[in-house]
Amino acid sequence: MPAKIISMEVAAVKIAELFKVEGYGVVVTGGASGIGLGYAEALAANGARVTILDVDAQRVENETKRLRGAGLDVRGQVVDVTDHKALDAAIDEAARTYGGLDVVFANAGIDPGVGFIGGWPGSERPRVVEGALENYADERWNRLIEINLNGVFATVRAAVRNMKPKKSGRIIITTSVASTRIEPAIGAAYMAAKAGAASFMRCVALELAAFGINVNAIAPGYVVTNIGGGHAHNPIEQKAVASTVPMHRVGFPADMQGLALFFASHASDYITGQEVVVDGGQHLGVAD
Repeated sequence: MPAKIISMEVAAVKIAELFKVEGYGVVVTGGASGIGLGYAEALAANGARVTILDVDAQRVENETKRLRGAGLDVRGQVVDVTDHKALDAAIDEAARTYGGLDVVFANAGIDPGVGFIGGWPGSERPRVVEGALENYADERWNRLIEINLNGVFATVRAAVRNMKPKKSGRIIITTSVASTRIEPAIGAAYMAAKAGAASFMRCVALELAAFGINVNAIAPGYVVTNIGGGHAHNPIEQKAVASTVPMHRVGFPADMQGLALFFASHASDYITGQEVVVDGGQHLGVAD
């Protein structure tokens, strides 16, 4: 008996169209270095018009100049995400410049500071008195929450005010593996802030789905950036951490770029409320 032939209509999907971000109006907070700069580079290199917002004036100037010199459509502005009025104004200005906002990366954050254990996975890990809970200062806790959690809230709120009227947009929040996995070498406020940002992401994703706005999160593991004075550039520290990563290496901002393009483009049209971990498999455990 001959096999039954089933007629199917095949939709030809072209990668160039699926991941297209050309002409998109994009804002990246904390965009002058590290992971945020990686996002900005990835989007701009693929034709997006990108505004970098960062508290570091020198880096904003240097990176904006460098990217423009490469022929990319990038502008920069010095903004502290704890100054919500200034942040609102900067995001509104970007929206006016681009005729609307298509993508916003809520990425700005600061170093978590020392935890109650010294050293990183793969190294010696003694208890640290300075990082013990009873010695955790209000100022330290409040500053980290203000930037790493409240700054995300303020960024997303400003983005939504511009996206909701046109019923479209993409919001990508940088969380961390620390949102679900405790790392005793870093301060407790960091875990609290990242877990809060992850829950906030899911909450607003549910609220905004009916308005055509997708909200997702990228959760990096150990990534080499300048945060915390650039300690991650230390090859000894990198080697220690890499020994606990199944892929046998640490991460770099470039490792986030593919996912950033995915979440910013039509490739992720039917995805919202998701947090994707990018850590070389470290959260799975040590393999060898």
